[in-house]
Amino acid sequence: MKKRRVILVTDGDEFACQAIERVAADLGGRCISCSQGNPTKLSGEQLVELILKTPHDPVFVMFDDCGAIGEGAGEEALRYVATHEQIEVLGELAVASNTHRREWTKVHVSIDRDGLITEYGVDKEGIRDLDVGRINGDTVYCLDQLNIPLVVGIGDIGKMGYRDNAKNGAPITRKAVELILERSGGYAGKREEGKSADRGETR
Repeated sequence: MKKRRVILVTDGDEFACQAIERVAADLGGRCISCSQGNPTKLSGEQLVELILKTPHDPVFVMFDDCGAIGEGAGEEALRYVATHEQIEVLGELAVASNTHRREWTKVHVSIDRDGLITEYGVDKEGIRDLDVGRINGDTVYCLDQLNIPLVVGIGDIGKMGYRDNAKNGAPITRKAVELILERSGGYAGKREEGKSADRGETR
């Protein structure tokens, strides 16, 4: 069976959901809107079932641990989805948070609040950090253990001082997603005229 191409997002609040829905709609992908939750409410098995039902990809899925230390519900679901035999992970948006270095992950690159690619990590506001190739985050505990081809560090999706607001097209998130698609050789599926992201179908 053909694998479904998926982009993982380590954030699940309302602002992140609005931003991901907007980017998915603009690029022709699909957002599993009911994966929104702080913390994640759906299991990995439930999320895979929804992913496999989507008409085309890439499929965006959100995960959130709501600040839990170690591998919480969001990361358990993320690990299940990322390692499922019918899922091809194109990349990960690793979202920075104020965890005070309790949890961190390596990133290949980051996108700062100005939309610039940097080798440094970024903080919650999307400002470049001091560390090269790592960010502090919430739902990032298990990322280094997974074989994800491109992990992009990013500030708080949908926020960053209104610079990533969904009403403005979530430009910082879009830049990060476009980077993942470019590096993976993948392109967003063709969107039917008048269609948007999968909102009602996947709730």
